[in-house]
Amino acid sequence: MQNEYFAPGISADTRFFWEGTREHKLLAQRCKKCGKLRWPASYLCPECLSDDTELAELSGEGVLYSFTVFHKPFHPSLSEKVPYIVCEVDLKEGIRIVSNLAESGGVRPTCGSRLKVCWQELEGYTKPVFKMEET
Repeated sequence: MQNEYFAPGISADTRFFWEGTREHKLLAQRCKKCGKLRWPASYLCPECLSDDTELAELSGEGVLYSFTVFHKPFHPSLSEKVPYIVCEVDLKEGIRIVSNLAESGGVRPTCGSRLKVCWQELEGYTKPVFKMEET
């Protein structure tokens, strides 16, 4: 029952994203009229108000914008996972997403560190998480 709390809320607007993660693809909406990437997904383009969209596969490469280390679990179901890192990642395509930073082998993360998406298989869905690229 505790795992249900963290299962993603899948809606008509986010279904494409979660279906893509099953195939280890990071997807975002792109406006067919002006080309702007939309994150989070939305019905209308915030630039030109078009409702004409297509899916764009993202590289999964980016830089660490911000992070926080949780030493106390946000929810009791995470008590065995502390410490864990929640991060904001600026993807090279120009959008920022929130995710988790995977174990970095003892290397302390710093803002500006280069990151690459990796995949965490969970009960019923696949979650994109990020790892620090080796320099």
